[in-house]
Amino acid sequence: MVSSLVVVGLVVAVFVGFNIGGSSTGVAFGPAVGSKLVGKITAATLFTAFAFVGAWTVGRNVIDTMSGGIVPAVEFTPIAAVGVLFFTGAALLVSNLYGVPASTSMTAVGAIVGLGLATGTLDEALMFTIVSAWIVAPLVGFGAGAIIGRYVYPRLEERLAFTRLENHLVQLDRSGRVPRLRLNSNASRRDVVGAFLVLTIACYMGFSAGASNAANAVAPLVGNGSIGIDEGIVLAVAAIGLGGFTIARRTLATVGDDITDLPILAALLVSTIGATIITVLSYFGIPASLAVSTTCTIIGLGWGRASRAVSLAKLATPAPGGRSGPGLTTGALATSSESADNAVNPTVGDLAKGEDAPQRDSDATREPVTPIGEEDLEELTAERLFDPAATSKIVVLWVLTPSLAVVGSYALFSLVL
Repeated sequence: MVSSLVVVGLVVAVFVGFNIGGSSTGVAFGPAVGSKLVGKITAATLFTAFAFVGAWTVGRNVIDTMSGGIVPAVEFTPIAAVGVLFFTGAALLVSNLYGVPASTSMTAVGAIVGLGLATGTLDEALMFTIVSAWIVAPLVGFGAGAIIGRYVYPRLEERLAFTRLENHLVQLDRSGRVPRLRLNSNASRRDVVGAFLVLTIACYMGFSAGASNAANAVAPLVGNGSIGIDEGIVLAVAAIGLGGFTIARRTLATVGDDITDLPILAALLVSTIGATIITVLSYFGIPASLAVSTTCTIIGLGWGRASRAVSLAKLATPAPGGRSGPGLTTGALATSSESADNAVNPTVGDLAKGEDAPQRDSDATREPVTPIGEEDLEELTAERLFDPAATSKIVVLWVLTPSLAVVGSYALFSLVL
């Protein structure tokens, strides 16, 4: 009976890792594949390699926390391990059905909390720390996005170019006796710099995904001793890689819903901030959601970009009716890239769909960045980056899925343990 449950646990763990790889590969490498910097096979290979590095290094700390910190490792009986993994897999199913990037980490922790409550072994001090991090991390993402959007984003947009090349950036030159690699002759220096940033940040996202998500797939099995931590990391990353080489081929074509409508520069900034937040938390052994952090960063970046229409003094001045400052929305990012003919910046979705963006005129005179307080608020907020109703659904599901995991896990383990 025990061996059968262990086998079931391993199968569910592979299922969880498989789905993580399928969704995360597209989000991390969608811009790189869409820009024709790398192919889908290369993207899956790089994602798997960097996910392994992330899981093998800082990811160990998260596995330690989830396999024996929140509740004692002895509580992860074979039945308990399967139950926790079941609720983690259910979160992935819910997110797929509703098209919302539900937090696998938060739901996995919720299932473990239900186990701890049912057995009376929950480490409340550690959970207080984890929940505090869940509150602070999105605020940090929003704050960082707002500052960058207000003070840095327009200047970066002026200097960086992101285009979709007709052929891959790195090509094999067979004209000589010995084949050699060379850069695409149609790629400008700005294209090469932009390509390097896209690929570097994609690999960084893979590292962060491995650091935070490996524990979601194997922590319960490591906790009950079914597998060691080294074997668990290998199993988790192998399952993640399998998803990257198979179902991720579709997500690489459509890219994640979180970043599809973002200009490529905004997507890279969001990815960097979100991945950094999760990597830092993983270093301290705190499981957290990359989806939550990146979405809050998107909101902050858009709000900060829109806030350039007014000075800090006006922003802090209460408006009639008790509201603070002018009515700002987060819709600035979608339009900022089209503010000038020589500053066109394609979105991630454009690249993934193979649509060519208008090229910059390298000989054109660059217009200076409009000073803060002098930009047109109506132009900055002409298009809304977020649908309020859709955003509300996302937030509700972020809270609902971990809560359901706690309730369901508690009810299950109260009956069977």
